[in-house]
Amino acid sequence: MARMKFLCDAERCIECNGCVTACKNENEVPWGVNRRRVVTINDGVVGAEKSISVACMHCSDAPCMAVCPVDCFYRTPDGVVLHDKDLCIGCGYCFYACPFGAPQFPQAGAFGLRGKMDKCTFCSGGPEADRSEAEFKKYGRNRLAEGKLPACAEMCSTKALLGGDGDVIADIYRERVLRRGKGSEVWGWGTAYGPGRPGAQPPAAAPARKS
Repeated sequence: MARMKFLCDAERCIECNGCVTACKNENEVPWGVNRRRVVTINDGVVGAEKSISVACMHCSDAPCMAVCPVDCFYRTPDGVVLHDKDLCIGCGYCFYACPFGAPQFPQAGAFGLRGKMDKCTFCSGGPEADRSEAEFKKYGRNRLAEGKLPACAEMCSTKALLGGDGDVIADIYRERVLRRGKGSEVWGWGTAYGPGRPGAQPPAAAPARKS
Protein backbone atom coordinates (compact mmCIF):
# COMPACT_ATOMS: atom_id res chain seq x y z
CA MET A 1 0.00 0.00 0.00
CA ALA A 2 1.15 3.54 -0.79
CA ARG A 3 2.63 5.70 1.96
CA MET A 4 1.71 9.32 1.40
CA LYS A 5 4.51 11.88 1.66
CA PHE A 6 5.32 15.49 0.79
CA LEU A 7 8.54 16.75 -0.81
CA CYS A 8 9.39 20.31 -1.83
CA ASP A 9 12.01 20.84 -4.54
CA ALA A 10 13.91 23.95 -3.46
CA GLU A 11 15.26 24.43 -6.98
CA ARG A 12 11.73 24.98 -8.30
CA CYS A 13 10.00 26.86 -5.47
CA ILE A 14 9.48 30.54 -6.41
CA GLU A 15 7.91 31.60 -3.08
CA CYS A 16 4.57 32.44 -4.70
CA ASN A 17 2.61 31.10 -1.70
CA GLY A 18 0.10 29.49 -4.04
CA CYS A 19 0.20 26.33 -1.91
CA VAL A 20 -0.63 28.35 1.22
CA THR A 21 -3.61 30.02 -0.46
CA ALA A 22 -4.87 26.75 -1.96
CA CYS A 23 -4.79 25.06 1.45
CA LYS A 24 -6.69 27.85 3.20
CA ASN A 25 -9.33 28.10 0.46
CA GLU A 26 -9.86 24.36 0.03
CA ASN A 27 -10.17 23.57 3.74
CA GLU A 28 -11.57 26.88 5.03
CA VAL A 29 -8.79 27.00 7.63
CA PRO A 30 -9.61 29.17 10.69
CA TRP A 31 -8.24 32.70 10.86
CA GLY A 32 -4.79 32.80 12.46
CA VAL A 33 -3.97 29.18 11.51
CA ASN A 34 -1.63 28.27 8.64
CA ARG A 35 -1.47 24.57 7.90
CA ARG A 36 1.17 25.28 5.27
CA ARG A 37 3.72 28.08 4.95
CA VAL A 38 6.69 28.96 2.75
CA VAL A 39 10.04 29.34 4.50
CA THR A 40 12.98 31.14 2.86
CA ILE A 41 16.52 30.26 3.91
CA ASN A 42 19.34 32.78 3.49
CA ASP A 43 16.80 35.43 2.58
CA GLY A 44 18.43 38.24 0.56
CA VAL A 45 21.76 36.45 0.10
CA VAL A 46 22.47 36.41 -3.63
CA GLY A 47 23.05 32.89 -4.92
CA ALA A 48 22.26 31.23 -1.59
CA GLU A 49 18.53 31.94 -1.20
CA LYS A 50 16.26 28.89 -1.17
CA SER A 51 12.54 28.59 -0.46
CA ILE A 52 10.62 25.51 0.63
CA SER A 53 6.98 24.85 1.40
CA VAL A 54 6.54 23.37 4.89
CA ALA A 55 3.62 21.62 6.58
CA CYS A 56 3.06 18.40 8.51
CA MET A 57 5.38 15.82 6.95
CA HIS A 58 3.31 12.86 8.21
CA CYS A 59 6.37 11.27 9.78
CA SER A 60 6.75 7.50 9.94
CA ASP A 61 7.81 7.91 13.59
CA ALA A 62 5.90 11.09 14.44
CA PRO A 63 7.09 12.85 17.63
CA CYS A 64 3.68 14.49 18.08
CA MET A 65 2.14 11.05 18.55
CA ALA A 66 4.75 10.14 21.15
CA VAL A 67 4.14 13.16 23.41
CA CYS A 68 0.35 13.56 23.19
CA PRO A 69 -1.02 12.82 26.70
CA VAL A 70 -4.50 11.91 25.42
CA ASP A 71 -3.45 9.89 22.34
CA CYS A 72 -5.48 12.02 19.94
CA PHE A 73 -3.14 11.21 17.03
CA TYR A 74 -3.52 8.20 14.78
CA ARG A 75 -2.08 6.99 11.47
CA THR A 76 -4.18 5.91 8.48
CA PRO A 77 -3.34 2.86 6.34
CA ASP A 78 -1.87 5.34 3.80
CA GLY A 79 0.60 6.63 6.38
CA VAL A 80 -1.18 9.97 6.94
CA VAL A 81 -0.93 11.28 10.51
CA LEU A 82 -4.29 12.64 11.67
CA HIS A 83 -5.77 13.71 15.00
CA ASP A 84 -9.10 13.66 16.77
CA LYS A 85 -10.14 17.18 17.80
CA ASP A 86 -12.73 15.79 20.21
CA LEU A 87 -9.87 14.31 22.26
CA CYS A 88 -7.44 17.25 21.98
CA ILE A 89 -7.05 19.29 25.19
CA GLY A 90 -4.91 22.06 23.68
CA CYS A 91 -1.87 21.35 25.87
CA GLY A 92 0.61 22.27 23.11
CA TYR A 93 3.00 19.35 23.67
CA CYS A 94 2.74 18.39 19.99
CA PHE A 95 3.69 21.91 18.94
CA TYR A 96 6.92 21.80 20.96
CA ALA A 97 7.77 18.26 19.79
CA CYS A 98 7.23 18.84 16.06
CA PRO A 99 10.44 19.91 14.22
CA PHE A 100 8.34 21.46 11.43
CA GLY A 101 6.04 23.59 13.58
CA ALA A 102 3.06 21.87 11.98
CA PRO A 103 0.56 21.90 14.89
CA GLN A 104 -1.26 25.23 15.06
CA PHE A 105 -3.62 26.67 17.68
CA PRO A 106 -6.37 29.26 17.08
CA GLN A 107 -5.64 31.01 20.39
CA ALA A 108 -2.59 32.07 22.39
CA GLY A 109 -2.46 31.89 26.15
CA ALA A 110 -1.83 29.80 29.21
CA PHE A 111 -2.38 26.05 29.50
CA GLY A 112 -5.85 25.09 28.35
CA LEU A 113 -6.57 28.33 26.49
CA ARG A 114 -5.05 27.52 23.10
CA GLY A 115 -8.12 25.86 21.67
CA LYS A 116 -8.22 22.67 19.61
CA MET A 117 -5.06 21.93 17.67
CA ASP A 118 -5.21 22.17 13.88
CA LYS A 119 -2.73 20.89 11.31
CA CYS A 120 -2.30 19.63 7.76
CA THR A 121 -4.41 16.53 7.12
CA PHE A 122 -2.94 15.73 3.67
CA CYS A 123 -6.48 16.64 2.55
CA SER A 124 -7.56 13.39 4.17
CA GLY A 125 -10.21 14.60 6.62
CA GLY A 126 -10.53 13.13 10.08
CA PRO A 127 -12.21 10.37 12.12
CA GLU A 128 -15.73 11.35 11.07
CA ALA A 129 -17.46 9.74 8.09
CA ASP A 130 -15.69 10.46 4.79
CA ARG A 131 -16.92 13.57 2.98
CA SER A 132 -19.46 14.34 5.70
CA GLU A 133 -20.40 17.85 6.82
CA ALA A 134 -19.01 17.16 10.31
CA GLU A 135 -15.67 16.07 8.85
CA PHE A 136 -15.38 19.15 6.65
CA LYS A 137 -16.28 21.52 9.49
CA LYS A 138 -13.51 20.16 11.74
CA TYR A 139 -10.78 19.09 9.32
CA GLY A 140 -11.53 20.42 5.85
CA ARG A 141 -12.10 18.66 2.58
CA ASN A 142 -11.28 14.96 2.20
CA ARG A 143 -9.76 14.98 -1.27
CA LEU A 144 -8.12 11.58 -0.84
CA ALA A 145 -11.57 10.01 -0.46
CA GLU A 146 -12.41 11.65 -3.81
CA GLY A 147 -9.36 10.08 -5.45
CA LYS A 148 -7.48 13.40 -5.59
CA LEU A 149 -4.15 14.63 -4.25
CA PRO A 150 -3.76 17.48 -1.72
CA ALA A 151 -4.80 20.87 -3.08
CA CYS A 152 -1.45 22.48 -2.23
CA ALA A 153 0.49 20.05 -4.44
CA GLU A 154 -2.02 20.22 -7.29
CA MET A 155 -1.96 24.04 -7.30
CA CYS A 156 1.84 24.40 -7.28
CA SER A 157 2.59 26.25 -10.53
CA THR A 158 6.19 25.02 -10.83
CA LYS A 159 5.52 21.52 -9.44
CA ALA A 160 8.04 22.20 -6.70
CA LEU A 161 5.69 20.74 -4.10
CA LEU A 162 5.02 17.06 -4.65
CA GLY A 163 2.45 15.08 -2.67
CA GLY A 164 1.42 11.45 -3.04
CA ASP A 165 2.94 7.97 -2.94
CA GLY A 166 6.40 8.33 -1.36
CA ASP A 167 8.00 5.87 -3.80
CA VAL A 168 6.66 7.75 -6.82
CA ILE A 169 7.77 11.11 -5.40
CA ALA A 170 11.27 9.76 -4.70
CA ASP A 171 11.56 8.54 -8.30
CA ILE A 172 10.44 11.93 -9.66
CA TYR A 173 12.93 13.85 -7.52
CA ARG A 174 15.78 11.42 -8.29
CA GLU A 175 15.13 11.85 -12.02
CA ARG A 176 15.14 15.65 -11.68
CA VAL A 177 18.44 15.66 -9.81
CA LEU A 178 20.16 13.35 -12.29
CA ARG A 179 18.83 15.37 -15.23
CA ARG A 180 19.92 18.79 -14.01
CA GLY A 181 23.06 17.59 -12.26
CA LYS A 182 22.87 20.23 -9.56
CA GLY A 183 20.71 21.52 -6.78
CA SER A 184 20.71 18.29 -4.80
CA GLU A 185 23.13 19.72 -2.25
CA VAL A 186 20.21 21.28 -0.39
CA TRP A 187 19.12 17.78 0.61
CA GLY A 188 22.63 16.40 1.19
CA TRP A 189 22.49 13.98 -1.75
CA GLY A 190 26.24 13.48 -1.99
CA THR A 191 26.47 12.87 1.74
CA ALA A 192 23.70 10.30 1.63
CA TYR A 193 25.09 8.29 -1.28
CA GLY A 194 28.81 8.89 -0.83
CA PRO A 195 31.32 9.88 -3.53
CA GLY A 196 31.55 7.66 -6.58
CA ARG A 197 28.18 5.97 -6.11
CA PRO A 198 25.20 6.22 -8.49
CA GLY A 199 23.28 9.41 -7.85
CA ALA A 200 26.11 11.12 -6.01
CA GLN A 201 27.58 14.36 -7.24
CA PRO A 202 31.12 14.16 -8.62
CA PRO A 203 33.80 15.65 -6.35
CA ALA A 204 34.62 19.28 -7.04
CA ALA A 205 37.66 19.79 -9.23
CA ALA A 206 40.74 21.24 -7.52
CA PRO A 207 41.45 24.87 -8.44
CA ALA A 208 44.21 25.39 -10.97
CA ARG A 209 47.49 26.63 -9.55
CA LYS A 210 49.05 29.81 -10.88
CA SER A 211 52.57 29.36 -12.19
